[in-house]
Amino acid sequence: LLLQTKLFRPSLRPSLITRSPLIERLNTGLDYARLTLISAPAGFGKTTLVTTWLNTLTAGQTNIGWLSLDGNDNDPIRFLVYLIAALQTAVPSIGETAVRFLQSPQPPAAETILTLLINDISQVGHPIVLVLDDYHVIAAASVHQILAFLLDHLPPLFHLLITTRSDPQLPLSRLRVGGQMVELRANDLRF
Repeated sequence: LLLQTKLFRPSLRPSLITRSPLIERLNTGLDYARLTLISAPAGFGKTTLVTTWLNTLTAGQTNIGWLSLDGNDNDPIRFLVYLIAALQTAVPSIGETAVRFLQSPQPPAAETILTLLINDISQVGHPIVLVLDDYHVIAAASVHQILAFLLDHLPPLFHLLITTRSDPQLPLSRLRVGGQMVELRANDLRF
């Protein structure tokens, strides 16, 4: 049983200030990066910025999935179920086989599930952006390993965006050195 509201993008207030330079940096990241990391303390507008940016993407040309994380998502099976559900809001056919495997009495290793999922993603002909909001609630090493595997094997048209209050335990240095990551920090988000 999935809580569907975890898969909804937040709505925007009508009095929102558009932050064009930050939107442009997010757009640039879609061209070359696997990951966009937005890391800043609470109240810096991370989620609002991402929601604003997603609303600027051309409708129909980019498939968008959203997952608002909470402390219960530290369970790797639950994390995978919600990850696939978020992707299915973008492209409904993604992950059907992976979900069947996850529902079996003895689910296979996470790497097997991710391989099925990555293969499905690679068949999609349009860009996909998956947002993981509030990643700072994830403390489980097994969930970090799932995400690291996903980042290591992402198809070219897939982009992951993470909002967090602290840097996740992911191979950020390798992504940074390889030019595969866009970063926005508290200094970038300050008015």
